[in-house]
Amino acid sequence: MNPLDPGVVSLTARNVEFDWTDTPLHWLPGEPVASHTVSALNLLLPEGERWFCDTYAEALPLIEDERLREDVRGFIGQETMHAETHNVVLYDFLDTHGIDPRPFAAQAEFLMRRVLGPRPSSSPQGQRQQLVERIAMIGAIEHLTAFLGDYALNSQWDNLGGDPTMIDLYRWHGAEEVEHRNVAHDVAQYFGVGYFRRNIAMIIAFVGFLVLMLRGTKYIVRQDPSLKDRGYVRIFIAWMAAMRRDALPSLAHLTWGVARYLKPSYSPEHEGNTAQAVAYLAWSPAARAAAR
Repeated sequence: MNPLDPGVVSLTARNVEFDWTDTPLHWLPGEPVASHTVSALNLLLPEGERWFCDTYAEALPLIEDERLREDVRGFIGQETMHAETHNVVLYDFLDTHGIDPRPFAAQAEFLMRRVLGPRPSSSPQGQRQQLVERIAMIGAIEHLTAFLGDYALNSQWDNLGGDPTMIDLYRWHGAEEVEHRNVAHDVAQYFGVGYFRRNIAMIIAFVGFLVLMLRGTKYIVRQDPSLKDRGYVRIFIAWMAAMRRDALPSLAHLTWGVARYLKPSYSPEHEGNTAQAVAYLAWSPAARAAAR
């Protein structure tokens, strides 16, 4: 056994405390588009995390495996904290800097609650199939968040002079994504999500993620008085440049991350390092501030 391996980890929600007073809008110096791209996650995450929690709360009574039930409860606790924390960022950070998050947040709410949420069904079987579809989608999205969380933990943002509070936000969140990376896959398998459905869900999730991130970045860029409004093509070109400077994960990193999920032998165990994640969570300034 690896002496650094923490073994089975009990998932618990951690309180965190962030102070956004001194964090600049361009929290990565000289990288306004990269800063706004990562900040755009805050426009999506609160409603996305609530959608995860609502779906798993619906699934929980149907799960008889006690270990999995415990993991799901821990997952819900952590994702609830993520939603609340990123929701604060919308107003204490973006709104304070003159970026009104409300119209985009309302669109995210419509997407998660009306488009992706439960729909009326004439039969219990139809209701269950809807639930399984959402579980398959969450499994795919949680793979994305796991490998992006691992990216955040190992990013070059410190070397680029990034704001330590913003870096801590994404490393805390990313570490918990790595810590609970098995749960969504285990739930999907428990509900019989097969290889074909799993991969269709990933293709939809990945394309949807890129589209929403592009729209979210443009939304913030348009309101940034220090930048000229840019079309989607120019923002995509700026993404490519930021990727070359290690300010954002590269296309190769993203593509390979998705490709791993498509393998028949896929296992979330290979996404990130639990020991690194747990160590960061013990060190995180926001977690230590809340524990005082």
